[in-house]
Formats: sequence, structure tokens, C-alpha cells
Amino acid sequence: MNKLSRAQAILADLIRFPSISVDSNADIIGYLQDALTQVGARVTLQHDATGAKANLWATLGPEVDGGIVLSGHSDVVPVADQDWSSDPFEMVARDGRLYGRGACDMKGFIACCIALLPDLDVSALKRPLHFAFTYDEETGCLGAQALVGLLRNNPLKPSIAVIGEPTEMRVIEGHKGCCEYTTHFTGLEGHGSAPDAGVNAVEYAVRYVGHLLEVREALKMRAPHGGRFDPPWTTLNIGGLHGGVAHNVIPGKAMVEWEFRPVQPSDYDYVTEEVRAFVGEVLLPAMREVHPDADVVTETIGEVAGLEPMERNAARDLVLALTGANDVDVVAFGTEGGLFQSLGMDVVVCGPGSIVQAHKPDEYVEIAQLEMCLNMLDGITTRLMEAQ
Repeated sequence: MNKLSRAQAILADLIRFPSISVDSNADIIGYLQDALTQVGARVTLQHDATGAKANLWATLGPEVDGGIVLSGHSDVVPVADQDWSSDPFEMVARDGRLYGRGACDMKGFIACCIALLPDLDVSALKRPLHFAFTYDEETGCLGAQALVGLLRNNPLKPSIAVIGEPTEMRVIEGHKGCCEYTTHFTGLEGHGSAPDAGVNAVEYAVRYVGHLLEVREALKMRAPHGGRFDPPWTTLNIGGLHGGVAHNVIPGKAMVEWEFRPVQPSDYDYVTEEVRAFVGEVLLPAMREVHPDADVVTETIGEVAGLEPMERNAARDLVLALTGANDVDVVAFGTEGGLFQSLGMDVVVCGPGSIVQAHKPDEYVEIAQLEMCLNMLDGITTRLMEAQ
């Protein structure tokens, strides 16, 4: 079986694991662990607090500095309420495309990484090849944040990280950060006939959302001159508003799920201060005038740094040379790249598939994209076999 056929077969296996972020990823991580240990990789599993989820860190080659990390997340987004034309957890090949949840985001890249192994001459590696497969990227890069904590104490210091998010094999050197929150409102329930006697948590949540939308408009005016992102300003999105139990009950609980993606650190400071002031100076005084125990509490789901474009970036230069690309770009969507950059690595994002297909029904990756990815990865392993 050639490498491309092997990658397709592995991808079919990976898609069968319904590794949705809210569930355990133990089965898919076990599969990847088995594949890596069969070729002699040194594998470390890092479990979350529940023990149901794990990161996988694996190394092939000598125990020296200067290795290259191939990084991908094992979790996928839900398929509930999506209109798929086939079973999302059974890969379907059609018209040069491979369909299934996670096909491009980002099990296609992981499949290519594993497809390398049977043909790889591990004894010829002069620098290590590392694999980082994480949990809960889709819910705030929680796994990668834990993994970075582990790697800070690792005596081996990789020099390059390639994040295989779907870029259509374009070379990406930067992206925005991503800050995700859930804000909880506690009011006072009561009968709908006497709204002034209660504290309507949904109404205060709506006012909160209204202020967030005002902040969103203000962020457009703060876009840095000459910004390369599309759009060039910090975006803010309302992902969900939940609350209420019946038409005639004053709701005592409500919840707002929201996120913003800063293009610059000052925007992070601006948003957090605007929200803090609105809650502390406007919402809470009004709520507590009726009910002293009313409250607004914001839960941080994840605050992930962006990937900062660097003048010198060996990862970018390597992938440019291997793919034959002539230019680099930045993207609005987030990855785990900024976390690896925080460890001092040079980082690039490049992988098969299009982000346009990610999170949608009938998600797919083109077979031609997998072939391009395999060629890039072959080039990376060849570089690791060369003298330093």
C-alpha cells in the first residue's frame, strides 16, 4: 500500500472515532499511541483531571535538541442539528473528496503523520521528530495549554512546530488570539405578573449582549493601520444566550456564551475593561437594588494567544521551501500555534483541507490535498536526516 492509500485508510479509522470535545478521546489516542509505539516511538500520555481525555506526546529519533513537532488536535465539533448526507462518522469517498467529521479539521493531517511511519528509517534521523496530538482544542485549546506546561520542563527543546490546521496547504505565519467566556447571571425568580418584584436574569443578559455589540462596533475603529488580517480588527461573537423556564416565570438564571479574537494586546485590555465597568457600574447596582444576592460571574473557557508573525522564522522558511509556495499569509481563525511559540519555537500553520469546510455538515478534505501534505512531511523527515 502506498503512502497516500495508507493515509486514506488511516483517516477512515480516525473518523470512526467520534472524538467530540465533550466526550472522551481515549479511543483515538489509544489508536495513535499503538501506531507510534509499533515503530519505537517514546510516548507520553498526559491526562486531564477526569482521566477521560489525554494529550499524546511522542518522539522518534535521538534525544537531542532541535527537533520538529508535528501538531494536531484529536477532538472535533458536534454534528447535532446538522444535515449530513451520510453518516458523519463513516468516511465516504466521492469525486476526489473524503467526507466525514474531522476530515479536514484536523484528522486528515494526523492521518498523514501516521501514514509516514511504516516507511520511515528512524535510525537515520539526526534530529528528533515529535508528535503532539491534543484534546479540547475546539473548546479553548485546553489540552495544548496543559501540554505546554509539561513541555516547559522537558529537557529536549524542539526548534520548529508545524501546526496542521486546514490551510489548503498555504503557509500561514500568524493568526489572531481567541478568548472564550461564559457569563452567568443570577437574578430572582418570581411570577410574571409582577416583573418589578424579581430580577429577570434573561433581561440583564440581553443588556449585557447589547453592550458587547456596542464594544464590537468600537473595535472596528481600533483596527491597526496596515493590518493583514481579514477583517483587520478584533472580532467579537455571541455564541449563545440561554435562560428561562416558562412564559409566566421571571427567570432567575441566564447564561451568555461569547468570544473575541484580538489582533493586538491593547484590544484585549479594552474589551475586558469595558465589560468589567459595565457589569460593575451598571448591571450589578440595578440587580442588587432588588435582590442583594444577584450576581454576574464570567467563567473563562480559554484565553489563547495569537501567533505573532516573526521576521525570522525557520518553520515558515522550511515549509515555504518544501511546498514551493512563494508567499505567506495570516488568518483570522485560531490554532494552538501561539502556545508552541510561547516555548520559543518557530511556528508555522500548514495543513490539508480548507477552513471553509470545517465545522459544517459534509465536511471533507480533497485527496489531492492529502498528497501535498504527505510530500511536505516527507521533506521534513528528510531534513531531519541531514547533518545539523
